[in-house]
Amino acid sequence: MPGKGHDRFRRLGGDLCQDGIVLVLRVAGGIVHRLSPLWRLVRTAGRSGRFLLATFPLTACGGPLSSLAPGGRVAGDIAFLWWAMLAASGLAFAIVMGFFLVALLRPGRLGQIPVGRWLLWGGFVLPLAVLTLLVSIGFWVGERAIMRGAEPLVIEAEARQWSWTFRYADHPDLPPEENGIAIPVGQPVEFRLTSADVIHSFWVPRLAGKLDAIPGHVNRLRLIADDAGEFGGVCAEYCGPGHAIMPFFIRAVPVAEFERLTGGSE
Repeated sequence: MPGKGHDRFRRLGGDLCQDGIVLVLRVAGGIVHRLSPLWRLVRTAGRSGRFLLATFPLTACGGPLSSLAPGGRVAGDIAFLWWAMLAASGLAFAIVMGFFLVALLRPGRLGQIPVGRWLLWGGFVLPLAVLTLLVSIGFWVGERAIMRGAEPLVIEAEARQWSWTFRYADHPDLPPEENGIAIPVGQPVEFRLTSADVIHSFWVPRLAGKLDAIPGHVNRLRLIADDAGEFGGVCAEYCGPGHAIMPFFIRAVPVAEFERLTGGSE
């Protein structure tokens, strides 16, 4: 008897799950039907290609503060992780929309698949594969950002409301610089971040990820610039009414010029 009761309970659960799926599909079909006039309007507006052309500026990924226009190895790895996450989410979205269209156009097709198979593949196998891939790439990016074994140039960066002060740790005789500093091209640099008042955040999008500057604590961020140029930075943590006027810059220069600026060799 317990076995028969368990079977009845399992069949009841499967029937409720199937009824729920059917209900969701019917509601989705009703929504699509009600939105069809809007879709026809959008399709008509885009028939000449102007509608699609107008959306192209939304895909702009450049600029002085764009993390998708990397200027160094660390930023390049972060951009790669971003694109990998976009591709994974796009694939997941395409799969879900594919099933949605099949359910909308051929309602009986998906109903032939057992509920347990949906739970196994949609609720376990697919998410596990995607998350494992993204976590693995994230660990790889993090390890490369550490630059183990490198002997970087050390720069001390102190944030305060609302400016940054930079010093070369290996050149204590040089005066501190406000809101900008030079680094050599092609050489690893370690910024040692702290704050004199509240929590700030050091972010040079084209060279590295962001890291907080915390009072009484030193955080270390390593980066490298592949080419000469000026890279904009911002405080990425709200720190008070002057937060918006707290930019700084990192100027990457050839090694010979950097040695001339600091008065010595690295």
